Amino acid sequence: RQFRSALWLQGIPDTLVVIILATLVSWAAKLGREYGVAVFGSVDGDLPRFSVPRVPAYVDSKDIVSSAITITMIGVVESVIVAREYASRNHYAVSSNRELVALGVSNIIGSAFGSYPAFGSLSRSKLNDRAKATSQLSGIVAAILVLVSLLGLLPYLYHLPLGVLAAIIVDAVVSLLSATPHAISFLFKVQAWSDLFLLLFICACSVVASVETGILLAVVISLIMVIKRSNMPRIKLLGRSTENGYEFRPIDGIAPSSGASRRQSFSSDDSEFDQLQDEPEDGSEEYDAQVQHVEGVLIVRVDESLYFANAGQLHARLNRLELYGDMRVHPSEDPRMKPTRAVVFDLIGMPDIDGSALEILLNIVREYSRRQVRVAFVRVCDSVRGRFEKSGMADAGGEYDFNDITAALNHLERELTISVTP
Repeated sequence: RQFRSALWLQGIPDTLVVIILATLVSWAAKLGREYGVAVFGSVDGDLPRFSVPRVPAYVDSKDIVSSAITITMIGVVESVIVAREYASRNHYAVSSNRELVALGVSNIIGSAFGSYPAFGSLSRSKLNDRAKATSQLSGIVAAILVLVSLLGLLPYLYHLPLGVLAAIIVDAVVSLLSATPHAISFLFKVQAWSDLFLLLFICACSVVASVETGILLAVVISLIMVIKRSNMPRIKLLGRSTENGYEFRPIDGIAPSSGASRRQSFSSDDSEFDQLQDEPEDGSEEYDAQVQHVEGVLIVRVDESLYFANAGQLHARLNRLELYGDMRVHPSEDPRMKPTRAVVFDLIGMPDIDGSALEILLNIVREYSRRQVRVAFVRVCDSVRGRFEKSGMADAGGEYDFNDITAALNHLERELTISVTP
């Protein structure tokens, strides 16, 4: 790499050169016979015959399963990552599903011949990319060379020191870690402390305990993090824009405490918006003055599909929005919102809902109905509308025949005798 002017040096197979030189030195100096150096020795190079794989009687099945899971996880992760990296670098598409099918079929067939577990190789991918290989022919040529080596070259490696093979493996592993310093520095730079802690913790566990323990912990912790992030439904509280009465935008700030507000009031005995321009009380956080709460109406936009994992927290999040107007307010504080008389769900961002989530949503609507709170759904897609009809959402108290929020509020005005005219 240092001699950039001599490009021919880049094409020299350094690993092969090291093996040849080490073998010659070991043979000439008789390192194995006279100095007790462990050498490669004799290896049966005959091709294996077809046989059904069996678990040896002296081997514990648990060890085989544990090793198989570890090998599979490492191989699949490396194969998919390498495939995506070079697909992005060379501008072609890659299918992870097809990669997994190919790996599975090749290993199932290979197991009948006692083959080594086969996965995508980072080093070979780098070599193919450097050689500008564009088809599977490079793999066929490599397989032929391996076959020739098995049949004719193994006897010549008798004197190869095993320490040289170990050094080659260590060098290959170190090359796999070439991007690690950059990854760690990037995590420091963006202050991703949780990711950095997870990386260092898994690395320490792999070194102190075992690779299997480190991988198992990595999978378990990753699944816990995914479940934690996915079980919270993405919902936003909407307010009416003071510039355009027909526009509704998310309210990002914390709602003012009771007694001092900047909201648009919907009282049953007032036919117009009652805009209160009081400043927030001391200690309350300011929020967007261009978007105001609709008094007595909770307008919620759902930004993702609801399913069994994230719908479980929907009721708790709605209850907190109803009481405080913001998810960041601690439940120990006093309620900041006035009693809710109607709830409007904007489902523009919810393309689907499964059966478990639908049952949870039905129970929420029924509870609102028992409290005399009207519920309306707007911008419902056809698939969700069909499930609403089959589940009896209308009978539970939910109305979903509205094309926009304004239409739903106008309907609620007539039903609740509240003013919604901007």
